[in-house]
Formats: sequence, structure tokens, C-alpha cells
Amino acid sequence: MRQKLIAGNWKMNGLKADSQELVAGILSGLRATPVSADILICPPFTLTASVAVAVQGSPICVGVQDVSDAPKSSGAYTGEISAEMAADIGATYAIVGHSERRAMYGESNTVVRAKAENVLKAGLTAIVCVGETLEERESGQALAVVGEQVMHSCPTQTDGTNLVVAYEPVWAIGTGKVPTTADVAEMHASIRARLNDLLGHEAAERVRILYGGSVKPANAAELLSVSDVDGALIGGASLKAADFLAIAETQK
Repeated sequence: MRQKLIAGNWKMNGLKADSQELVAGILSGLRATPVSADILICPPFTLTASVAVAVQGSPICVGVQDVSDAPKSSGAYTGEISAEMAADIGATYAIVGHSERRAMYGESNTVVRAKAENVLKAGLTAIVCVGETLEERESGQALAVVGEQVMHSCPTQTDGTNLVVAYEPVWAIGTGKVPTTADVAEMHASIRARLNDLLGHEAAERVRILYGGSVKPANAAELLSVSDVDGALIGGASLKAADFLAIAETQK
């Protein structure tokens, strides 16, 4: 049985004071109402170390939003942050290949896989993001596009325990639009099948597949009840303790 994972991606939001208040609110809520899901927050890198200290001894894990694809963990890579550096300041997860990285910075499947491989080498869990655009969805290419991303973005040297795939339909991120539960079920089943092709059945069954894209308290319970949905990657709603906790508390 795969444990649900509720992950918050803060993106480029938050200064030190903001993060302290937000983390305190989440910790307080979890103490009042424990949940059965694993909880992860991914702040901007500048806040990762302080957040990791703040949540020490709690059920909350901390991750980073990106790592370098450089072939070495140190060296002449100005501005880059290695997976080893992330691990050194308390991160245990790393998001790679988010649609914003793919769209804004032209990250290819090859780059995303290199990043994911670096994450695994550093002893962290990789969250590999995949998803289709509205044009790809409307032209009937969604399953093929996402399947290609899974096959060429996910590392193969894993038993499945340190790999998470996050399906985020690009057209649903921050728009309030959400695919139907039937669409989500179809896509997650397809992702599981591609993971089976890539990793073999046993490893594929261990990989958690998250849904992301306008997840909020009002729709979380329904989305998280869909077959093969093993949790959620949450953007805007993770910036408000009450909203993030309401989503997590659907998994009591």
C-alpha cells in the first residue's frame, strides 16, 4: 500500500518572516489534527535550511524545487545548486522538470533525467513532473506526450521507493481548471503502465504518482480518492496554512 504524499511547492514566494509564520501554522495544525499522509514542503532555496531546522522532529519533510543537471556535484557552474548541497542543508526530496522549468527555461526530458539521476545519487527522492498543454490535450495527444516524458525523464536506477512522478496538466496549473476525475484516472493509469515498461512491475508499483494543478480544499478529497492518485503537488494553496492543512486533513 503506497502512503499518500501531500507536497507543497511554494515556488518563488516567501521571505524569512513569511516562512516562519507559515511553517508555525502548519506545525500547529498537524499537532492538533494528525494526518495519515506524508507531508512535504518545498520552499525557495534561500529558506530551505531554516525551514528544515524549524520542522526538525516533526512529521514534515523538506524538499527543494530544482537541482543542477551538472555532471559533477561541485565545480565551475556559476549559480547552480547541486543535489548534494540540497541534502547538506536538510532536504530529502527534490522537484525536477516542473512545467514552469520546461516552458520558461527549455528543459528537455534529457535534462530532467540528468537532474533526477543527480537527486538519486545524493540520496534524495526525486519528484519528476510531467504534463501536457491544453493544445496537446485538445488534439488527443495527452497520453502520448506524458508517456514520452515519463519514459525519457525518469531515472531507471531505482527500486521505486525514491522516485515520485507528479502529473500536472499544464493548462490546470494556477487556472482553477481541473480535469475530470475520469481524465485523471486514465492519465495516472497510463503513467503507471509506462513506469511498468521502464522499471518493471515491482518497482513501478512502489512509485507514488501525485496529481497537481489547481488542487484546493474544495476538490482535494475527490481527486485524492481517484485510483492511482497517491497524493498531491500543491502550488498556491500551499502558501496558506489553513488551505494546505485542509487538503492534508482529507487523509486522516
